[in-house]
Amino acid sequence: MRHATALLILAAALAVAPAPFGTARATDIALRPMSPDALKSACAAAGGAFSQDANRYGCGSDCHGQPGTDCIVSCAPAGKCTAQVTGARRPHSVAEALQVPARHRR
Repeated sequence: MRHATALLILAAALAVAPAPFGTARATDIALRPMSPDALKSACAAAGGAFSQDANRYGCGSDCHGQPGTDCIVSCAPAGKCTAQVTGARRPHSVAEALQVPARHRR
């Protein structure tokens, strides 16, 4: 009986434990609205890759000045933009969303 209780407690502890170190969780952050041309310009300055289709436009980078998909800014045609970043960062601009601060660089 003690073993069953111990296993039940262990299973419950593992179920509510936080994610292991090194696991990144993506966070969606609302940014100010911007036109496709403004995002394309900011994307190029951050070293990202711009893309556009009929429904959305956006930019992706590896968060370190190269094209990739680790850090993304996506906008709807109405101008509502969202940044998707990893960790606890809270960017306020496209540049902050697409590149991590210098103190966090690899």
